[in-house]
Amino acid sequence: MTIELSTPNVDADVLDPILESVRALCARFPGSYWRALDRERAYPREFVEAMTEGGFLGALIPEDYGGSGLPLTVAAAILEQVQACGCNGAALHAQMYTMGTLLRHGSEEQKRKWLPGIADGSLRLQAFGVTEPGAGTDTTSIRTAAVRDGDHYLVNGQKVWTSRAEHSDLMILLVRTTPRDQVKKRSEGLSVLLVDLREAVGQGLEIRPIRTMLNHATTEIFLEDLKVPAENLIGEEGRGFRYILDGMNAERILIAAECIGDARWFIDTASAYAGERRVFDRPIGQNQGVQFPIARAYAEMRAARALVYDAAGRYDRGEPCGEEANIAKLLASEASWHAGDSCLQTHGGFGFAEEYDVERKFRETRLYQVAPISTNLILSYVAEHVLGLPRSY
Repeated sequence: MTIELSTPNVDADVLDPILESVRALCARFPGSYWRALDRERAYPREFVEAMTEGGFLGALIPEDYGGSGLPLTVAAAILEQVQACGCNGAALHAQMYTMGTLLRHGSEEQKRKWLPGIADGSLRLQAFGVTEPGAGTDTTSIRTAAVRDGDHYLVNGQKVWTSRAEHSDLMILLVRTTPRDQVKKRSEGLSVLLVDLREAVGQGLEIRPIRTMLNHATTEIFLEDLKVPAENLIGEEGRGFRYILDGMNAERILIAAECIGDARWFIDTASAYAGERRVFDRPIGQNQGVQFPIARAYAEMRAARALVYDAAGRYDRGEPCGEEANIAKLLASEASWHAGDSCLQTHGGFGFAEEYDVERKFRETRLYQVAPISTNLILSYVAEHVLGLPRSY
């Protein structure tokens, strides 16, 4: 049995052909493709190119700029399907949400200059330089500084966990343009620059890969007197923190949808194996000790999925969705992890064998209880902003 679920807020006549195309494309990239990349910690270039040619990476870009102009709900369904097929959408979701900062807050000239290339794949915008070693998720404490010098900014500082920078042409970079001790609120004085990495690397910008437990192409970024044209400032100087926050709900919804896809893959894979694997002359799936964890994982996935698409629908309608986006990401990441654990347990020793893909997906889905925001920070958000409890940090 393969889990197929309807998606709320979208006409099935519109969505079904899109998802069928996604499934057909993903079938060209089986587990062997991802295992080979994982061994080498290599970027899925062929997969990204195929998804770009299919128009999926430009899904959220308006038609006026060469994209498909689809709602976030459809983008979430695309990423869910990618993960459910056993592929890895990490190199896809960044471009989908990162370009939102440019789309919502960039000038018309900037949008005309960059978005058509992003939509057709001639440009990649997959790098998002926000986190710093000394600040972590306390974004207002970043120290990377940009000082205006005539017609450009001079940028100095360091970023970490900037994924896919080696494989991106452009990067959204959050910098401090006014020192923290000179602003009234700690969220003031931050600005967003669009950095052309093709010109910046070796000219004040250095990228160093970080090898991790999963193939996520993440890096450190070092900036020393990097010149960025002043015309690459997105929006108003000093208002960058708000611009970045605007994109975070979309990011959390899209990644939550990926987690739902992971959970579906784990549940499908565990169910198939439990029905085929025979021990003591009976399929192991006949045993309730094997059945129940898989069934519980399915129930958790369905509940989390409902909130993911509730959040996506609210986002598309322009309604406040911070609570829904954060809780959806929390529940979906936990549902995928529990499904992964039950799948690994069902496979026993074979779950640790590379050829089954379970251990790879198990490592990949664990990331999302930490990134892009940790479970504890989501709980702090709910406590403070939903329940009205005192701020804990």
